[in-house]
Amino acid sequence: MTDILFAIAISLAKTLGLIFLIVLPMVSYTVYAERRVSAMIQDRIGPNRVGPLGLLQPIADAVKLLLKEDFTPAHVNKFYYWLAPACAMAPSMMALAVIPFGSQIWGQPMVVANVDIGVLWVFAVSSLGVYGIVLAGWSSNSKYPFLGGIRSSSQMLSYELSLGLSVVPIFLLCGTLNLPKIVDYQI
Repeated sequence: MTDILFAIAISLAKTLGLIFLIVLPMVSYTVYAERRVSAMIQDRIGPNRVGPLGLLQPIADAVKLLLKEDFTPAHVNKFYYWLAPACAMAPSMMALAVIPFGSQIWGQPMVVANVDIGVLWVFAVSSLGVYGIVLAGWSSNSKYPFLGGIRSSSQMLSYELSLGLSVVPIFLLCGTLNLPKIVDYQI
């Protein structure tokens, strides 16, 4: 049993290390580059106040985000108002468990949960994100945000059909729903 736990811990450490050490800095500096390019296009200065050439701007943005004031409108249902973003975010985090971040390192797959129905898991869990959107609209106690939540959820549901049909050729070609095996099939 300890070998299984060790393999899970190694896989989780690799995945989290990849996310926090590579993906998040790349995303923050991509936003920085986009702000610099749009400033150049619009003939203005852009982010240049924090650090040399503004290179510490992503860190300043993160600090600003963490220190912002939380504001809850008075007329909302407070419990559901704060629960809705978690209900919308949780399915995307659950879907990350089966998505491989590479093929293999030292014989260990770069995936948190190596299940045989990985693609089906991603589709099933991503369809749960609809509930967070509807809950966000409903918790505002106003008809217009509720209608917007219903509209957004119906769009999300209608896009699932075309997304599911676009993945069917991959199933037929690879012969499996296991995402690491699909990645290995590409190599």
